[in-house]
Amino acid sequence: MASPPKPPAEAIDVRLVRKLADILTDTGLSEIEVEKDGLKIKVAKTLTGALQVAAPAPIAYAPAPVAAVAAAAEAPTRAAGDVVNSPMVGTCYLQAQPGADPFVKVGDTVASGQTLLIIEAMKTMNPIPAPRAGKIVEILVSDSQPVEFGEPLVVIE
Repeated sequence: MASPPKPPAEAIDVRLVRKLADILTDTGLSEIEVEKDGLKIKVAKTLTGALQVAAPAPIAYAPAPVAAVAAAAEAPTRAAGDVVNSPMVGTCYLQAQPGADPFVKVGDTVASGQTLLIIEAMKTMNPIPAPRAGKIVEILVSDSQPVEFGEPLVVIE
C-alpha cells in the first residue's frame, strides 16, 4: 500500500503548529493531531523518565529545643519491632479480594515468608512477605491506600 503524497513544505502552516504546541502546554496533553485537506499534523511532547519535583517550601529557623519538641510532637508513635517498608509505589490491599479475610490482623503470629499484604503496581499484584517470623503488632496502612516506596506498612515484633 503506497503512502499518500506529502504536501509541499510551504503548505505547512507554522502558526498552526505553534498554536497546537500552545494547546499542549495549556491543557497538559502529551500529544495532539489534526488533519485537514489531506494534511495531517501531529505535535507531541517528549516525556523523560525523571519526575519533576517541586522545590520544598522554605523552613523557618527555630532554636534546637523548640525544633526537637516540634519534631517529637509530629512523629507518630509506633509499636516497638521491625518495620516492613513498601518495596514499591502502588496501591496496598490487606486481603486477596474484596470481602475476603485480611492476610493478617494485629496480634497474628506469622511465619517468615508469609504474605502480609499485596501491593498492586502496574496492574500486577505483588505479595509482600514477612521478612521473619513474629507477631503483628501494628498495621500502618489501610485497605486500598496508595503507598510510596519505603513507606512503613507493618510492624512485626
